Amino acid sequence: MNNIPYFLYSIILYPIIFILPAYAANGAPVIFGGGKPIDFNKRFRKKRIFGDHKTIRGTLSSFIAGLLTGLIEFHFFHYMLLVSVFMVIGVNFGDLFGSFIKRQLNFNSGKSFPFLDQYGFFAFALLFVYAFAYSHFPDLYGMVFLIILTGLLHLSTNIGAYKLKLKHVPW
Repeated sequence: MNNIPYFLYSIILYPIIFILPAYAANGAPVIFGGGKPIDFNKRFRKKRIFGDHKTIRGTLSSFIAGLLTGLIEFHFFHYMLLVSVFMVIGVNFGDLFGSFIKRQLNFNSGKSFPFLDQYGFFAFALLFVYAFAYSHFPDLYGMVFLIILTGLLHLSTNIGAYKLKLKHVPW
């Protein structure tokens, strides 16, 4: 890290390294998901719990992708393996929580819910990891960078997945 200017490392590079397991976990179900719904078509208050797009295979692929990313990062930052475990749990909890809220508010499956869809996984990933890894969190500028990056990545990857026919709606 000695050859990288401090601002570049602390504001851009390190924040990306830190959040990468969450990004991998969030994106994997789009590619590897499908199959049986994780709620087994059960209902809560006469509405589906999570819907057809939250599947067992998608959830498993999320855990595998996030943990593999953390395992790779472990070689450079030893704390990232544990961080990735809690981050991946947070990503999946946030994603399922968002789906549950959308179903209960009668949002059609696949339809976007502003901020919840774009930042729910991100917020829950950070929340789940904060208690034991707060000293490793990116600084304020790094977090602002991640918030902007997450919004831009969410938009661009969803449009790309839509064009590749991996998603039914572009956002």
